[in-house]
This record gives sequence, structure tokens and C-alpha cells, in this order.
Amino acid sequence: MLAPVNVSLDSLHIETLIPMLIAIGGALVILVADLAKKNLDKSLYIMMTVIFLLLDLGALFQTDLNQHGFFDVMLVDGLAVLGQLIVILGSLLFVMLSFSKKSFHEYLYAEYFAFYLFMVAGFQFMVASDNLILIFVGLETSSLALYTMIAMHNRATALEAAVKYFTMGALSAGMFAFGSMILYALSGSVEISKIAEVMTASGFEPMALVIVATIFMIGAFGFKMALVPFHTWVPDIYEGSTAALAGFMSIVPKVAALVVTMRLFEFLLQSEIVWVEIMIYALVVLTMTLANIWALVQDDVKRMLAYSSISHTGFVMAAVLIGTTHANSALFIYWFLFLFTNLGAFAMLWSSRSKRNEGRYDHTFEKFSGLIKTMPLAAFLIAIFMLSLAGVPPFSMFFGKMYMISSAVTSGYMTLAIIMALNSAIAAYYYLKIIFYMFFKEPLANVEVDPMGNATLSVKSVIGMAAFFTIFGIFFVNPIMEMVTYFVYTSGY
Repeated sequence: MLAPVNVSLDSLHIETLIPMLIAIGGALVILVADLAKKNLDKSLYIMMTVIFLLLDLGALFQTDLNQHGFFDVMLVDGLAVLGQLIVILGSLLFVMLSFSKKSFHEYLYAEYFAFYLFMVAGFQFMVASDNLILIFVGLETSSLALYTMIAMHNRATALEAAVKYFTMGALSAGMFAFGSMILYALSGSVEISKIAEVMTASGFEPMALVIVATIFMIGAFGFKMALVPFHTWVPDIYEGSTAALAGFMSIVPKVAALVVTMRLFEFLLQSEIVWVEIMIYALVVLTMTLANIWALVQDDVKRMLAYSSISHTGFVMAAVLIGTTHANSALFIYWFLFLFTNLGAFAMLWSSRSKRNEGRYDHTFEKFSGLIKTMPLAAFLIAIFMLSLAGVPPFSMFFGKMYMISSAVTSGYMTLAIIMALNSAIAAYYYLKIIFYMFFKEPLANVEVDPMGNATLSVKSVIGMAAFFTIFGIFFVNPIMEMVTYFVYTSGY
């Protein structure tokens, strides 16, 4: 009979779990409140979600860096803190868009906001661990919640989007499980750091199994980040979701997948295994280029932004390929700036959303024709967000793109830097397309378009905040760079 093992609470470092437990506890509180009294006002659920996210954010900053916790499955390093910061901040800002003027179907249910907090906790577990089992648990927790939230929009396109996302997510989960199984067989561990240590010592033999495991992992995270050719689900899912949820999906799930990808592929790339570098190089170039080409021919602004987000993901995926501290810092700087600009772009689409059936597309380019004449402020705000996404100075995304390109140049990836610059120029065309419609076309006859018809004071405040950071991003770049560089250096990546 085995002797019992005494484990002290101090050795478990339970504080590493507190941010996630706050999000999970918040979800349970919302469900209990709904059970206690039905048909509470949706504003109460939103405010409860905001409060628990703020508590989550506060707990994150109370966590000590560079420690393992809870039987060593938790890892709180610089990457974990930065990843969780973007996850919580993005979730906090996008949930504020739920204070819409019109009461959409999903916002009437407490379960929607409970799923939202469960999803946030899942993403936090993903970025705060190098244990493949816990990463998988976080991946599935967040994914299952997100599938349900998409379906709750209660439109035919929403149900179709949820089914497609579920199918692709199941395939992604299966590929992750198979890849993890092979890595465990090769190393005898499910911790990425130990896998790297064992495989490096063995000279990555047998190479055939290493190749198979890497392909499975690239496929798994290629689906989650929508890298080409794993991107096919993205436009339809964005089209079937609300603009608020589509904007959320363009930011938060991707940063969680990017952090895991950085942890997973770092040792393979640093070992100079040529075929791994070639595969990721090809993914980066194809994702940037083809997504931009597809975005050029879209008739709907939301679908255009869907392809745009794919291109941006390929852009920052270059940091994983380069693998330097400079590149990893540039990735987080880029994503912080992208968070506010993309928030503003999708919030403007959300503010113009109505409940009536507008046909297949809710946000056609024609819908914004002559907007400068009917609502000049809305036209200028949309133009600012689009110019920033295009990387036009002095708006915030210009600095993000410059940091990413400079990290490629300083690491000797000159060809990649040129491709990134060319893709930025291509992207400018489709961002300018909506500006052309707003400023140089006449308003549609007999069609009443209210670009702020769904905007409450809260939604307008979020848009104003996004516009402020987008316009005056030059004043925030250095503080963000200092913070990001500090955390990246302390992570050892």
C-alpha cells in the first residue's frame, strides 16, 4: 500500500490560479443569480461580467513572476502575463458593446455572459501553462463556450457558423491531441520545456515522428489562428456572428493561440531544423498574401475585416518564425495596438446594426455610401480606424507594423521584411475602398442608414476610447514597448 504524500498549500502556489478562479466564480455567480430570479435586466449581467473581469485583471497584477503552481501545471512568466493581459483587456472592452440600444436575442440570457467568463478562463489557462494537458483543457473550455455563444445569436447564418466552427474546432482538437501524444511518446513528458530538453538531447530522433508531431501541431493552431490554408471557416463565422463577437474573435482567441505557438515552436526553430522553418515561413507568407487578395474582392465590410484579421495574424506569426526577443516584443506591441484599432472598426459596424433582416450581408460597402454627408463624425471615425489598420502614419498601427518589419530586418529576414511591406501596401487598397464609398459616393436613395442607431453611451464611450488610442498611439508606444520588453525578457523567450 502506497504511503500518503503530504502536499503543503504553500508549495502549490494557489495564487497562480486566482485570476482564472475569479472568472469561473463570476460565471457561476451569474448562473446562480439567474436561478434565484428569472428575467433580470441584461444590464445587470453585463455589469457583473465587467466587475469580475476587473477583479480578474487586478488579481493578475498581484501574481509573482516566474513561478510554477498547482503541481507545476501552471506557469506564470512574462508571456503568460502579457497573454492574459490582452485576453482580459480585450474581453472587458468587447463585453461593453453588449450595452447596445437594441436587445438582441443572446443578451437576454444569463448563460451568454456565463459562457463568456468560462471562455475567458479557458484562454487564461492556455497562456499560463506549458503543460499540454492543461493547454488542451483551456482550449476546449474556451472553444465549447464560444461555439454556443455564436449559435445563441439565433439567425440561420449564426447556427451555420456555429456548426462550421464546431466542426473545424473538433478537427483542431483532434490534431492537437495526436500531436501531443507523439511528443509524449518521444520525450516521456507533457511539459513543453521538458519535451524541448529531451528532444534536443536526443538530436530530434526519430525525425519522422518529429515531423508528424509538428505537422499535427501546425494544423491544430493553424485552425485556431486561421492561417492559410486552415482559414476557410473564418469569413462565414464572422458573417454569422454579431460584429461585437466577430471583433472579439479577431483578437482574444488568436493571442492565446499565438502564445502557445511561441512556446511550442521556439525550440524547434532554434535547433535550426530547416523543414520546420520552411513550413512556418510558407504559412506566414501565404497567410499574409492570399488573405489580402481575398479581402480585395469582398462586398461586405465585415467579411473584408475577417480576411484582414487573417492577414494581420500572418503578419505577427512572423515573430514566431524569427524567434528573437525583439520579434516577440514586436508581436505583443502589434497586438496591443491592433486590439484598440480593430475594436473601433468592429464597434462602428456594431453601432450601425439593426434587428431587421437586411439580406445576407449586414454591412455592405454601399450601406456606407455618402456617409460624410449624412453623419460626418461617423465617417471620420471609420476612416481613422481603416487608415490605422492600413498602417498609415501617424496612426497607431503604423508603429506596430514598423516594429514587426524592423524585427525581421535586424534578424536577417530581408526578403520576409519586403513581403511584409508589400502586403501592407496591398491592404491599403481595400481599407481605402470603404473610405471612397463614404467620401466620394452619394447616399443611397430611399435607404435610411443610421450608423449610430445601435449605439448607447457605453458603446460610444468604447468607440471614443478606441479612437483616442488609435489617433494618439504615438504617445503610448514607448510605455507599451517598455512594459512588453520587460515581460518578454523575464520569460526567457
